[in-house]
Amino acid sequence: MNAQAGFRPLAALLAALVASCAGAARGGEAAAAGVRLEAGTTKRWLVEFKRQATERGTPEETTKTQLKLEYVPEGPVSLLRLELPFPDEESSFSGSPFDPDFGDMKVRAGFRAVDILGRPVTSFLEVTFPTANPESQGTGKYQVSGGMRTTLPLGAGPEGRRNSLAAQLQQVVSTGGDAARSDVNQTKIEIEARTTWPRGHVAKATIKPLVDWVGDGQTGAVLELEGGWAANRDWTVTLLGGLRVWGAGVPGTYGKRVELKAAYRF
Repeated sequence: MNAQAGFRPLAALLAALVASCAGAARGGEAAAAGVRLEAGTTKRWLVEFKRQATERGTPEETTKTQLKLEYVPEGPVSLLRLELPFPDEESSFSGSPFDPDFGDMKVRAGFRAVDILGRPVTSFLEVTFPTANPESQGTGKYQVSGGMRTTLPLGAGPEGRRNSLAAQLQQVVSTGGDAARSDVNQTKIEIEARTTWPRGHVAKATIKPLVDWVGDGQTGAVLELEGGWAANRDWTVTLLGGLRVWGAGVPGTYGKRVELKAAYRF
């Protein structure tokens, strides 16, 4: 597959994102970022600590510790995010938590929802930097990514539960970096079923198929089950389990994963 064809999915997606941003300036629905606690109050900052044990897939899919910082500004931009990964030196499932390396840093900007075909759609742009040390802990490539997401409410259930379905489309391509390393050109899809409770508890199941265009269109998918517990208005603890559905050896997939994360909003 030639480079021009490889960039076509991203070009189409970025064009939609530009339209989305223009619409956001006119004022769309608020994005699903930040936590509204009461009228006029928003938790604008989030600090998240995550520990992830993964049966190794690609350098980005391995056992690691990760720190995430988020800020929810006002205006068309609804989210600013920084992810700092610390992959274990030992790449086994159990890893070596006290021997961390540094991985590829990511930054993301999210945009408020606009109406597309009668549905509110949020969007984001993301850049991954080849900051890994040693270099084997990353892709060695700068990556540019664009994505769109929409959510469909399914109504309320017993005890005040709210159910919803969400779909996300993301295109990732590499642009520069180490010429000796493999290029990145993937289309990623997420389909999520979510249930939330009035006190902030959440349960969700997400299927994540992807297409690897560098690998001649080979596909893979993982399934993740996640449960979150809101300890109070500021702290949330989440446990996740994941496994490969198909596509052994496809970049972006993994064999199995267990993840524990704690998030603090203020």
